[in-house]
Amino acid sequence: MRYALDAIRRRPGRAAMTSLGIGLSVGLVVVLLAISAGIQTSATTLATESGVDLLATSTNVSNVITGALPPIAGAHALAREIPANNSEVVVASPWLLGDLVFGNASLYARSNASDVPSGWALTGAGTVGWIPDDNTGIEVPTLYNGSGFSASGDPHYANGSYTGPATHEIELDQSLAEVLGVSVGGVVWASPVTPPSAAQLPGWYSNATAFRVVGISGPFWLVPSALLAFVYLSEMQALIGGGTPSTDYASLLLIHLTDPSTAATNQLRIEARFPQLNVFTLSDILGSIQHVVTLYQTFGSLIGLIGVVVAALFATTVLQMSVDDRSRELAVLRAVGYSRARVGSFVVEESLLLAAIGLGVGLAVAYVGTYLLNLVLLRLVSGLPSSFSFVSFDATVIATGVALVVVVGLVAAVAPAARAMQLPVAEELRAP
Repeated sequence: MRYALDAIRRRPGRAAMTSLGIGLSVGLVVVLLAISAGIQTSATTLATESGVDLLATSTNVSNVITGALPPIAGAHALAREIPANNSEVVVASPWLLGDLVFGNASLYARSNASDVPSGWALTGAGTVGWIPDDNTGIEVPTLYNGSGFSASGDPHYANGSYTGPATHEIELDQSLAEVLGVSVGGVVWASPVTPPSAAQLPGWYSNATAFRVVGISGPFWLVPSALLAFVYLSEMQALIGGGTPSTDYASLLLIHLTDPSTAATNQLRIEARFPQLNVFTLSDILGSIQHVVTLYQTFGSLIGLIGVVVAALFATTVLQMSVDDRSRELAVLRAVGYSRARVGSFVVEESLLLAAIGLGVGLAVAYVGTYLLNLVLLRLVSGLPSSFSFVSFDATVIATGVALVVVVGLVAAVAPAARAMQLPVAEELRAP
């Protein structure tokens, strides 16, 4: 090791650049691995804690992650029939997902006065139609302000007649409430269509449905949207053109079981009893996520491999130069009795020491980089719980970085060590 330290001391600049190159390449690989590990770990944790043990869609959906969501007919009936036919199902909650356009009272007043300021416009937001009290065991948005929905069940549905009273109640997440400038007790208007111009706003308001805000919730990761609203299922159906016995649609059925370990068995039971449904287990969903993560890992690994190869070639070149610079000294060592293997080991030690220094640099850069990247991504993606992390700087990731450094150090030392062992001792000693 004294030989390696002395070589680095003699050429500090060259040694520093070599270690930095190794460190940056290894750091890049560690960052890529930390991101893939973080996404996979957090996704698994979120899915497990959501309370959703099975997810049912229309049979036209083959992949719940990437596929579109055609409507599931008979949503209210399925919410009753699935638990009735399977005692292990606690709840089968129908959710209808859609995009609505919202307007507030200020814009309403200015549009009626034909005095809409420049930059004022309606706000689009993701909206969920659901049965608020039919989500037992399933994680739902945290209500920060307001008492929430007042009626149990889905009053307007009225056992399929759609003649019951409409509550016209709505919950908004904090971001949407802030954009609309409303609080609990305020009124917003909603419609699935957007007027072509500000001149059409009075007509839009006259055809839109007014809702009273009964709650302000936190963001909700299960429906990734920067702006999100919740209404009763039947009232959402009415907004988007349903709201009749023949158009009782939902996008998803979220199913919670008494025992999550029986998910695979209950998946088969529900699909056999309700052939119009395609049921996914938590493993299916995580498998789809893992497929996406694996594609990312493959791409990232190729980039990291290129960086590692370049670092190894650079380190090889520097070590070759070090051997050439000290060829006479190495020849003297051979002349006084050091074996070829011992002389070669000096070069390997120098390479591993440079790699070890690079490891320290790489891990420090990777840790700071992943920390900052995680902060940026959490700001960009709203609705995630505080426990979610896009990166996981765990022992496996660090061990991979260490292994890469050892490989780089050993590979880089092969050619220089071979050259050091094959130096012609007599010629080097006679050289001026």
